[in-house]
Amino acid sequence: MMSIVVNSKKSMVGSMLVRQLGPRFIATIAPATATRASGFAAEWGKVPARIGGVRNASTAAVAEENAEVKKKEVVGDNLESGGGKNEGLVSYWGIEPVKLTKEDGTEWRWRSFRPWETYKSNLEIDLKKHHVPTSFMDKVAYWSVKSLRIPTDIFFQRRYGCRAMMLETVAAVPGMVGGMLLHLKSLRRFEHSGGWIKTLLEEAENERMHLMTFMEVAKPKWYERALVFTVQGIFFNAYFLAYLASPKFAHRVVGYLEEEAIHSYTEFLKELDKGVIENVPAPAIAIDYWRLPADSTLRDVVMVVRADEAHHRDVNHFASDIHYQGNELKAAPAPLGYH
Repeated sequence: MMSIVVNSKKSMVGSMLVRQLGPRFIATIAPATATRASGFAAEWGKVPARIGGVRNASTAAVAEENAEVKKKEVVGDNLESGGGKNEGLVSYWGIEPVKLTKEDGTEWRWRSFRPWETYKSNLEIDLKKHHVPTSFMDKVAYWSVKSLRIPTDIFFQRRYGCRAMMLETVAAVPGMVGGMLLHLKSLRRFEHSGGWIKTLLEEAENERMHLMTFMEVAKPKWYERALVFTVQGIFFNAYFLAYLASPKFAHRVVGYLEEEAIHSYTEFLKELDKGVIENVPAPAIAIDYWRLPADSTLRDVVMVVRADEAHHRDVNHFASDIHYQGNELKAAPAPLGYH
């Protein structure tokens, strides 16, 4: 009999705890109560569950739960997304796609770059410039780059389309690393960079656009994609450490890499002129990015890419020279927009 009484008391205590604490910890506020709530709860018609008195939901979760997301069609032949009509979401935060047009009034088809970021490359640039290595560090940089050319020639041989595509995955790394480190340095020292952060990031983006272009010409195989993972991982960390140790050495290395790139694209042009490589029509992305004529060919694309590499050569040798003179990059105005 006593055990029955004890169990009955335990049940009563448990029921009381559930009635008293349950609504506070595990229940949502009833709709009738919610209608009397003010502010955010009144607007959405429901207050999210509270645990220990703290709201356990984000505005994004509330919006997803209580507001139906509107859709609208973004009409346009967007080649980056496969063409045709593309359904986009009107963001809860008010971010909507902006319809852009080219100078001739036609719709802009690209998301990765905008009309005001396009340019006409200067093809008159001197391609034969060369920094003669004199100091010990310059010689190390020069012969390091020369040694890297040997395995590259063995692997790609005369497949210049694949060679260009694969090498651009590496060429876009130095500008990003240098720009990132200068950015952090600017934050630490509370000082401007003289425009060099933007210059180096522009270089990285330009090299990436080279890759996006050559992807339309040569499709990477599975083992080439695997090679990119390996080489990019090694090169990123190596260049990161090199830039921390000696920016003048790091920029000199890139200057010599760009000289090798000019040589590679010159050989590419020779193969095109001989007919060994088919001179196919230029990809649409290249025509818009470099403002090329509509009837441009692959040869025209290689010409402007080679000119870009020559400009990167000049910028990085110039940056290295600034450091060799005992100055920081901010001591000289950055060559912004140098194409």
